[in-house]
Amino acid sequence: MNRILLLFCFVWSFNARAQNGIEKLDFKILQKTEASRTEAQTKTLKIISDANNYVNLAIPAGLFVAGAIDRNKDMRQNALYVASSTATTALLNFALKKIFKRPRPFLVHLSLTPISRPGEYSMPSGHTSASFSTATALSRAYPKWYVVAPSFLWAGTVGYSRVYLGVHNPSDVVAGAALGAGTALGFGFMKQ
Repeated sequence: MNRILLLFCFVWSFNARAQNGIEKLDFKILQKTEASRTEAQTKTLKIISDANNYVNLAIPAGLFVAGAIDRNKDMRQNALYVASSTATTALLNFALKKIFKRPRPFLVHLSLTPISRPGEYSMPSGHTSASFSTATALSRAYPKWYVVAPSFLWAGTVGYSRVYLGVHNPSDVVAGAALGAGTALGFGFMKQ
């Protein structure tokens, strides 16, 4: 676990010039994404973003209940694996936001118009880290294409929604995906 945290901190400890380049790219992507918004896409991606926390709770809960009903110890253990990796990701995400203290993109670039105005800091994306942690853990526990494909499609869509809604920089989303997947990989010893 310490290796994952150290790797994460190392990757995002760029010098000022590299950060400036990333920030410029983030801003360009945010501008283009904002310019391409449609009412239908906005509504859909807001629903997906808002549903993310419920999905991340429902997956391990559903596995646990199904495992209890079926008396399937492996399924209950996999529920614990998914829940533990996602909960740990949330704690790490909270700590990293306090360390990096990166403001939301709409607070830095006043020309950007977010769909909503969440509080706290921007880096890494909590929605993205949680969805990638759940997707990675679930995919490792059940490595079938019909689990892996929808899991990562969901996680990727959640990440995209955060940029689309104007509440995260693309680099926040990449950091969140790395954090979530890395934490789930680190907890892989728990899967059955």
